[in-house]
Amino acid sequence: MLDLRDVDTLRMLMTDGVHLVADVYRPVGPERYPVLVMRLPYGRKVASTVVLAHPAWYAAHGYVVLVQDVRGRGQSEGVFRILEDDVADGARTLSLAADLAGGNGMVASYGFSYHGMNQFLALAGARKSGGKAPDAMAIAMAAFDVRNHWAFEGDGFRMQSNQMWACQMAIENARLAGDLDAAHLLQAALPSLHSGAISARPDVLAKTSQHTHYQDWLADDPAYWQARSPDALLEGATLDVPVLHVGGWNDIMLEGTLAAFNAFSSSRSLQRLSIGPWSHIPWGRRVGALDAGPGAADGIDREIVAFFDEALKGRENPSPKIRLFDVVKQTWAGFESLPRSEMRVLHLASGGRAATTSIDGTLAETPGVTRADRLVHDPWRPAPSVGLHLGTPPDFTDRAAIDDRADVLVYTSGPLDLPLALFGAANVDLFVTADRPSFDLDCTLSMLTPDGAAISMTSGHKTVKPHTASSPMSVTLRPMQMTVPAGHCLRLSIQAASFPAFPVNPGTGARPQDATVTDRLVTTLLVRSGDGYPSALRLPVMPPPDREENECEP
Repeated sequence: MLDLRDVDTLRMLMTDGVHLVADVYRPVGPERYPVLVMRLPYGRKVASTVVLAHPAWYAAHGYVVLVQDVRGRGQSEGVFRILEDDVADGARTLSLAADLAGGNGMVASYGFSYHGMNQFLALAGARKSGGKAPDAMAIAMAAFDVRNHWAFEGDGFRMQSNQMWACQMAIENARLAGDLDAAHLLQAALPSLHSGAISARPDVLAKTSQHTHYQDWLADDPAYWQARSPDALLEGATLDVPVLHVGGWNDIMLEGTLAAFNAFSSSRSLQRLSIGPWSHIPWGRRVGALDAGPGAADGIDREIVAFFDEALKGRENPSPKIRLFDVVKQTWAGFESLPRSEMRVLHLASGGRAATTSIDGTLAETPGVTRADRLVHDPWRPAPSVGLHLGTPPDFTDRAAIDDRADVLVYTSGPLDLPLALFGAANVDLFVTADRPSFDLDCTLSMLTPDGAAISMTSGHKTVKPHTASSPMSVTLRPMQMTVPAGHCLRLSIQAASFPAFPVNPGTGARPQDATVTDRLVTTLLVRSGDGYPSALRLPVMPPPDREENECEP
């Protein structure tokens, strides 16, 4: 590793006269290196170190690293507007970085979450202006469609995570604006938001609306999302940029990682994809109730450097193009293209008490006799969100106690004779009706261990509006990769709420994020199964591995 110079701090002039502040890390010596750019709204000293190595570590591997406060954050001038100024500012920063002292003219970008999304926007700005485009990008856990990969899921408003992030960003906005009363008010509200606000419209975010985007997200105006979503802003643009796409099976933005990988794979440029066993933060060996093993403990830094060495320095990179982590096998599997899956259908069946008990409902290879299960949703005690990408606690969690609730439908298979390798998105088709105009469906797929633990594997959420209610209804679960061991059972759990991850559906037809506590109605769902109503779980099963698949070294 190379020795480094003292850190330089630059004021970078944007096209409208606003200055953005950046720190630059450079190796010692006369050599010239590619420049890596990171732009973030959390203060440049943080620099993605919640999941990545410090910029100095990257610089010591033979790079000039520039870490910039985005507009209106840290020491940069201007007003922070989420993803609104990152098109022009990102493109301008890339152009300036190409002429940076110690650089060789090549410029790449890297970063996680928000600083992944603004890399897409910088590319859009460069394509629009004809300026310097990135020579490579390493984008970790970023939304490609801001509404559907971040703020909403299945048309359900991600209440708790949206409120927490809005509050965090608003505190700093208020502080920088000199409104310390608002900053203190927001800070005091954080514990209650973390535990789950009762309403999607907490008073604290309404009173401090001048410092937050939260009201815009609640309004859900298509034009708002269109103006700041990478997929919309890159529509029609040339995507011939080498990209390393990094995701996590329990990341809130996983669908964004996969959508971006698919979009950029239409070009001939190098595309790499790695999906670890992690949630949004942190990236380590422990993932909830499971130990992912030493292969998950090393993070992703070495892979990012190897990718940049390959794309910017022409060095050989023997790693497979696609790396997917199987948390049960505790290993990375390598592929040259996304693996194929074949759908296996398991039919829901019961004696009519799949909600009353956790042992009545079954998953079977063939439909049984026609039955009906009734699920009563009481808005005063909504079924909770637990595990995976939005639950508390997060990640792969034992949800057996939740399955014992009488407002959760549970369907369980027999023990598996052989290990079952799953990859892709499962679907749940339900013949369901309700006695109210609207309702929510939240489905979780778990593996039931021989000792009775129900380890969550993936989930999907759907907010059913009056004009969309039809039967059968399909809920798509989030993509996954996992090998279920022999002797374990598969379990499907169905809830009419997932609180506080999502606001409680009032059943009136109003949007859940608009409803007050007194609006909410008890709602009864009727789920039919059997010969005439083939409600089913459709599983993406991987065929036996071919010669393209190999286990990767940790």
